[in-house]
Amino acid sequence: MDEALTVAQRLKRSKIMKQKGKIIAKKRAIAMKKRASPEKIKTRALKKARDILTKKILNNQDRSELGFGELIALDKKLDKKKAVIKKIAKKLLPVIKQKETDRIEKLRGKE
Repeated sequence: MDEALTVAQRLKRSKIMKQKGKIIAKKRAIAMKKRASPEKIKTRALKKARDILTKKILNNQDRSELGFGELIALDKKLDKKKAVIKKIAKKLLPVIKQKETDRIEKLRGKE
């Protein structure tokens, strides 16, 4: 995510996901059978780092309980901390690569 979403943008995305959710889920299931690309792993690391910072900012509060205004404020705070997010993601990269390797080995073992 590059910028904080407005209320209208959130509602629009919600409608799109309701329409295309099942298609996306099928494609995700197919993709999960393959090894993730380095770009995908990097994206996962950035998302995990963002989640870590979100938990730290919210102090035991669940993100799903926040209103639109609070979500926008949270996104703006996270946008200001992009450098910190990148540092955390860089540290998480080896862990996420190892998890991906384990996941693929487990998947191959089942077949």
